[in-house]
Amino acid sequence: MAELISRDGNKVSFRVAVPAAEVSRAYEQVWAGLSRDVRVPGFRPGKAPRKVLEGRVGKGYVENEVRDRLLQVHYPQAARELKLNLVDAQIDPETLASGQTFTFTVRGETYPEVTLGDWRSAQLTAAAPDITDEVLERTLSDLQERNATFSAAERPIEAGDQVTIEELGEEGGSYPVYLDVAEAHVRDALLGKNVGDEVEITVPAHSHGDHEHPEHTVRVRVQGVQTKQLQALDDEFARSLNFDSLEKLRADLKTELERRATQEGDAARREEFVGQLVEGMQAEIPQALLDRRKEAMLEEIRDDLGRQGVKWSEYETFMQEQDKLGEFMADLAKNAESRVKRDLALEQLAEDLNVQVSDAEFNATMSGLAQANNLTPQQLSTQLGPNGINAYYVSLVREKALQQALGQLSGAAQAQTQQAQAEGTEATETPAEAPAAEGQGSAAEGAPEQGEQQTEQTEQKSE
Repeated sequence: MAELISRDGNKVSFRVAVPAAEVSRAYEQVWAGLSRDVRVPGFRPGKAPRKVLEGRVGKGYVENEVRDRLLQVHYPQAARELKLNLVDAQIDPETLASGQTFTFTVRGETYPEVTLGDWRSAQLTAAAPDITDEVLERTLSDLQERNATFSAAERPIEAGDQVTIEELGEEGGSYPVYLDVAEAHVRDALLGKNVGDEVEITVPAHSHGDHEHPEHTVRVRVQGVQTKQLQALDDEFARSLNFDSLEKLRADLKTELERRATQEGDAARREEFVGQLVEGMQAEIPQALLDRRKEAMLEEIRDDLGRQGVKWSEYETFMQEQDKLGEFMADLAKNAESRVKRDLALEQLAEDLNVQVSDAEFNATMSGLAQANNLTPQQLSTQLGPNGINAYYVSLVREKALQQALGQLSGAAQAQTQQAQAEGTEATETPAEAPAAEGQGSAAEGAPEQGEQQTEQTEQKSE
């Protein structure tokens, strides 16, 4: 049961009371999990007394687990019940005991007031790319290239060859170079050379990531030359790719290209619509909200660097030395503002459309997400935490609102097209009893031409 305590602008606080029966049930679930998972010498699985189990896992472990479980469930539920979309929240739990009501208080901030423009009249121009015969043939050629074979060639290196080179010096190492995709300075240095030749490759100054590399020379030895052999585009080639025939390969490839094109078009329309939504939005965004998003994004960057074994302090020092820290922080602030505006627009869209995600929908989605990550729903909930679960729920609501709005726009566009076609048909129809206008042929006179066009269309389809 959730009770709103106060609301002042975008600051809000509420209290949640979890019934004693649910608290007791959570305790039993945690004890049951411990009894199943914790092995105690001298006791059969599931037979160790609770005091002994508590001694194995540490005092207070059970209470912490129960508290986390209850918060993971009842905090997001309370936010939904009170129709609050919280930007940030502080949760203050009170005393927890089996068989007693558990109460906790939440203090947080909601998103600022937002007014959207007339998004229902938005005109979206993004469309799926056409899958023409040229696109299909180019894709088949790419398949040929990827499935090409190479055989040794006893001659100087030619364009399109695969060349195995050994890098001379302390670093050393051998690796293949494909001349048809190699950079110009590599290709030009190797063309015409033979096996055994030593070659100097001058690498021009360039940037790689955040590092600047000056011009330098690499000395290599040619170890082998292989010429590329493409398979013919025929049924045998198709069978090598597990297709019955070249015709079947073409058909399936076109279907897959069209599927990807549709996805690309849908994604482009989504971004175009969200861009228009944000552009037409009116809102006073608190600086604190922007600062929090910026700090959250910075923390993500720190974590990513940490996983790569790089300390943020070292990266920050490097950017200062390159005089790029100011530019980096400015870009971070700009991206944070863009994300906040996007969230605000989608959140207001969901509110305008009265979009909701039921508990059944949410639980099903959580289960699917857990399964995709090889986790149990409880493990996923623990990883996300109460705030993470609430944020995930909010993301589902926004996505549902976006899909619903795009569906409405698509339906309206189709209706307009059908109406225009109907009006065009009415405007061009001539009553049967009316004489043909001067300078116009009769319907019968136009029939052969229409028949010829239809034949041409049929021939094109058969081709």
